[in-house]
Amino acid sequence: MAAMREARLWEGIGEGRVRCLLCAHRCVIPPGGRGACLVRENRGGTLYSLVYGRLVSQALDPVEKKPLFHFLPGTGTLSLATVGCNFRCDFCQNYEISQLPRDHGGRIVGEPVEPEEVVAAAKETGARSISYTYTEPTVFFEFCQDVGRRAVQEGLRNIFVTNGYLTAEALAEARGWLHAANVDLKSFSEEFYRRHCGASLQPVLETIGRLWEAGIWVEVTTLIIPGRNDSETELRWIAEFLLGISPDIPWHVSRFVPAYKAWHLPPTSLAALRRAREIGLSVGLRYVYMGNVPGEGEDTLCPGCGRALIRRHGFFVWQNDLVEGACPHCGTALAGVWR
Repeated sequence: MAAMREARLWEGIGEGRVRCLLCAHRCVIPPGGRGACLVRENRGGTLYSLVYGRLVSQALDPVEKKPLFHFLPGTGTLSLATVGCNFRCDFCQNYEISQLPRDHGGRIVGEPVEPEEVVAAAKETGARSISYTYTEPTVFFEFCQDVGRRAVQEGLRNIFVTNGYLTAEALAEARGWLHAANVDLKSFSEEFYRRHCGASLQPVLETIGRLWEAGIWVEVTTLIIPGRNDSETELRWIAEFLLGISPDIPWHVSRFVPAYKAWHLPPTSLAALRRAREIGLSVGLRYVYMGNVPGEGEDTLCPGCGRALIRRHGFFVWQNDLVEGACPHCGTALAGVWR
């Protein structure tokens, strides 16, 4: 069964130390040490993944839950995760598993599973894709790659729900088997990233551009946190950045619910989400959605005539009027992967 595996994307740099090339931290790890994710360890000058195939979650989800609204809408995706994350967000919604090694002395848990078992499970459930999600897929990249390649052979697509910290080297390794990504663009402030995530903004911006240029379908999510990243100026900066890559990138502005070390903050107001959506649309983005507030701001509208073409409630698609990816009323083609 699955076990500890030698990592990919690393190099030895002398005196037993290694440099991990998987994410933008590019950790230099001494013998016996672990990287920032706490799930990659230097043992005798060789870097190992401690979470290969050690799943803590596997479930069938609607693809809209990722959220992806323009990628095979209305289909199921088999979602899986290991423990660990290369960020330490103090507002993490899945902290019980993402921060488990950090909060429990480096502990690693998870049921051993082989790649072929995951692909077989996806086919049995009728899923059209496999999503690497809940925690950060970059930190279990080796398993994602092995599952992803097998999935392609079986006609399935692969999705990353990611903080966007993977390197150009990792993205090169993902070409050919990674088809879509939802990237969390948590803020447009370097101070926010350093203070609240233990990371940096620029690598995330670069990843969004690289994914789009590589032909991987991209949607972006920003969790709107009251008092932290909800100013009109910052939201406009995010929208303008996405517009500079493509007006076709869907932007999900989602409601924050107090969690982890940010219990003292209030949840996002509906008015704040509406304002964020209005900013995105006014800047020129064609598709801006509200998240975590079922019943509003979830429908896909034709950018040509404004009609609602895909209607949703929560993660459920109850109407899809697209005809071969186009509006049946005015003929405007909508950006996305529809079949």
